[in-house]
Amino acid sequence: MADSSDKVSVLFVCLGNICRSTMAEGVFRSLAKAHPHIGEIDSAGTGAYHTLDPPDSRTMATLRKHGITDYEHSARQVDTQDFHSFDYILAMDTYNLRDLQRLRRRVESKGQTPRAKVMLFGEFGGKEKAEEVVDPYYGADNGFEAVYQQVSRFSKNLLDHIVAQRS
Repeated sequence: MADSSDKVSVLFVCLGNICRSTMAEGVFRSLAKAHPHIGEIDSAGTGAYHTLDPPDSRTMATLRKHGITDYEHSARQVDTQDFHSFDYILAMDTYNLRDLQRLRRRVESKGQTPRAKVMLFGEFGGKEKAEEVVDPYYGADNGFEAVYQQVSRFSKNLLDHIVAQRS
């Protein structure tokens, strides 16, 4: 059994932390439950628009539809400490990625070396080019199902990647 220092921690990030990143967190938690290589799993937003709000009801309905019924979360904003606490910080789209890279540079400008690898979650999509997870917030409910399908595929590939790296 790996001790906590051997476990990989993952932070999923979108804009408001109520749709995409929470969906990714819920799916990855369910997939990696009690996995010996996985430690902390969390999500956050680059903006503080929904701080302390629960996930969007459509996110929760989609998770429940797929058997994920034990997920709870309150939205929060990414902070500089996250770059020291997590191994992976995974952005849902290029806008979030740019915001995260800017925040990482701020950490580095203070003479600190961040631990986190910052990248698009869609790099684990299994395709030649990284995919973005489109924000379903202003769209129809089927957008949440599309996000679920994407983050499920990405999560499986991420877990396979982590296991391969640790083996």
